[in-house]
Amino acid sequence: MQRARFRGVLLDVDGTLVDSNDAHAHAWSEALEKFGHDVSFARARQMIGMGGDRLVEAATGLPRDTRANKRIGDARSEIFLEKWLHTVRPIQGSRALILRLRSDGYDYALASAAKSNELEPLLEIADIADLVPQRTTSSDVEHSKPGPDTIEAALAKLHCVERTQAVMIGDTPYDVLAARQANVAIIGVTCGGWPAEALKGAIAIASGPAELAERFPG
Repeated sequence: MQRARFRGVLLDVDGTLVDSNDAHAHAWSEALEKFGHDVSFARARQMIGMGGDRLVEAATGLPRDTRANKRIGDARSEIFLEKWLHTVRPIQGSRALILRLRSDGYDYALASAAKSNELEPLLEIADIADLVPQRTTSSDVEHSKPGPDTIEAALAKLHCVERTQAVMIGDTPYDVLAARQANVAIIGVTCGGWPAEALKGAIAIASGPAELAERFPG
């Protein structure tokens, strides 16, 4: 990866900068069970990274635009915040990576479709809330991952950065698909639990933020 190729960096949050994927999977499994759908933690875990409306549709068959789908998503959010948020831990190197990007002059933004009341505490846990003024939330996107909307919204927050000059950092196959649909390069990280072979299509694979803080050119 050459410095001249990229000027902007788009960063996923869950599983990339904060270790929250298991917590989300537990919350989804419990929310789905509450509405009569038996979806194991293991099955929910494989779908973490896609948008919540898409996860519910995949798990239950309920269309994304129905009230029944939204009710399950709302229940998941409540369960996550009340029961599982306290189990989330930072991923080593997240703050160091953001500081490296800032000091090296990259323009960067968070590419997240999380609700703002979930995103804020996650950024506090990752110890990066003070470093990421440019960010997206669910209110910025119409279609969730693996659709490209989240990446498009984050890209729009960068200053005079063409998509060919931007790179995404993400941890799931759904991030890879979203980036490819947006015609944005992506670096995959395995700290979210997905193996390197599941991130096929990424231009590079790293173990997580700590490695990228060292590998990004300066």
